[in-house]
Amino acid sequence: MSTITTKTFSTPSGDVISTVPVGAIYAPGTVLDESGPLVGTVIVSDDIVAPLAPWSLIVKAGEVLTIVDVGGNQSADCLMYNAHDTAERYSVPDTLAWQGNAYVREGTVLRSNLGHPLMTVVGNEIDRQDTIGGACSKESNTLRYGQHTEYQHGCRENFLAEASRHGLGARDLVSNLNWFMNVPVEADGALGIVDGMSAPGKRVAIRAEMDVLVIVSNCPQMNNPCNDFNPTPLRMIVTAAPTSTTTGTDL
Repeated sequence: MSTITTKTFSTPSGDVISTVPVGAIYAPGTVLDESGPLVGTVIVSDDIVAPLAPWSLIVKAGEVLTIVDVGGNQSADCLMYNAHDTAERYSVPDTLAWQGNAYVREGTVLRSNLGHPLMTVVGNEIDRQDTIGGACSKESNTLRYGQHTEYQHGCRENFLAEASRHGLGARDLVSNLNWFMNVPVEADGALGIVDGMSAPGKRVAIRAEMDVLVIVSNCPQMNNPCNDFNPTPLRMIVTAAPTSTTTGTDL
């Protein structure tokens, strides 16, 4: 039986135990564009998330989180929780049913399992965002791509590692958003993970409608096109709430 070696890697959020190096080296000549905030000017938090790494932060009501696709077509898998009661968390069916559309676009209200607005998409530089494709994991990798991929950790493993820092575990993981991942829904209901529509420096901005714990996995998937087979960094920028912002409003 082969031995799988794990190591501890340092990230902006702390140490992560992983079978795949955090901060993997992307291809030489990769174009990177860290861009800047899509909404707001007063920066209260600014982090670069290394390829393959997780990240988390409590975004306060009214603040705006800009996620920058630094290298282009890099999936940012995302979970959201009410920061004061994590039993309330992001809900794919509530979000899609309320808006009557399978895609996440500017104006989409990201709702909780109680139907409450958690965050609202207030800026979006690509045509659509995905919330159907789910998150990769060691188990799904082996089913889809073969047993030889078992050593590769996925977004589920990143979510578990980062969620544990907030007292959350496997029971708290739910279906997620995939910023910058392209999962088209065909007329017959078929869907698939295909080449992305993003580019270096493209951004999405989401406004917190309550204090929200945001957990992101900078997707480590190397077996399908969701990361252009070349994982690159993400930039996470939080800007202060404008004094005139009214939160909790349905669009």
